[in-house]
Amino acid sequence: MTAPNPLIDNNQNRRSVARLNAVQALYQLRMSADSVADSVVSEFKDHRLNASGDPESVGEADEKHFSKIVEGVNTRAKEIDDLIASVLRDDWKIERLEHILLSILRAGVFEIIACDDIPVAVVVDEYIEVTKAFYDGSEPGFVNGILDKLAKKCRA
Repeated sequence: MTAPNPLIDNNQNRRSVARLNAVQALYQLRMSADSVADSVVSEFKDHRLNASGDPESVGEADEKHFSKIVEGVNTRAKEIDDLIASVLRDDWKIERLEHILLSILRAGVFEIIACDDIPVAVVVDEYIEVTKAFYDGSEPGFVNGILDKLAKKCRA
């Protein structure tokens, strides 16, 4: 049995941190009508990502992956929202989703449709974990179901 490769583990952790921060940045964009994706990305890079002195910092983030998610979701928002809406139950509308839950789904869907190098199982698992950072209830299962349906639809 070989020992785990710390470089691989570190890179995976950096992407996990990037995903969590990307969801927060997407939420900020959604809540602030005058925010622009480029300025939010810059703000996060300058003040929030990799803030070693910040007691709330969850670790070092992969800045490139963070930027890719935030800018990609911003650019492809209509396409992503249409995909999410296509797998919601008939009695659910995308407008009914809480802002943070929608930000999580948007980021996850973006990775499913735009990051072919990342296995679907990794994307789904990662966003379930991100969801658990914000919710204690059934939301992780909801995210799992939506992302799983879209993964089957988009990466058949």
